[in-house]
Amino acid sequence: MHAPKVTNQPTIKRLPSYLHIIESAQRDGKEYISGTVIAEELKLEPIQVRKDLALTGIVGKPRIGFPVDELIRAIYSFLEWDREHRAILVGAGNLGTALMGYREFNKRGMNIVAAFDLDKNKIGNSHHGTPVYSLGQMSEKIAEIGVDMAILTVPSGHAQAVADLLVRAGIQAIWNFTNIKLKVPEDVIVQKEDLSSGYAVLSVKMRLTHSQTANAEV
Repeated sequence: MHAPKVTNQPTIKRLPSYLHIIESAQRDGKEYISGTVIAEELKLEPIQVRKDLALTGIVGKPRIGFPVDELIRAIYSFLEWDREHRAILVGAGNLGTALMGYREFNKRGMNIVAAFDLDKNKIGNSHHGTPVYSLGQMSEKIAEIGVDMAILTVPSGHAQAVADLLVRAGIQAIWNFTNIKLKVPEDVIVQKEDLSSGYAVLSVKMRLTHSQTANAEV
């Protein structure tokens, strides 16, 4: 069985940015928001925003826009953030601890219910309300607590071995924060998060900006 291919990935990646703007409008007491307003905030084309939002099934009103409350519910439903996703985290280091403390996850339906590590100084402790267990307890705990996914933040040298353990324990989805391309069965979903890619884009933008500034001063 093959893991399903996700279509419209660019749209999926844009929707959370839309949601931040729409939720801000909701906090300001606004009942409607237009695709043009969202587009201007994010420097996108209005037609792109409207096409993205159309995939959620919502329909806006001409010259008025989209009903804010309904639009938020539609995005949550499309992203499946309106149901709980129970997750474990493997690797309770600096990055792992930061992710456990990221409150946005709870707002979006993800609950990190347990963490695992090899460090005896971390085992038995709790970070942001998430208990840390020994890696040796992982298979037992996965069967006990029932989870949808695993977040992988271990050192890269241990990534594949830990992924193998997760697969054997029945995990079907892995959010991979290491720089290793994991080898898993075809029915296991892996989402790789490469933090260095974002840094690379930022660095090039900085170089281009500095270059343009220098040329303008000549």
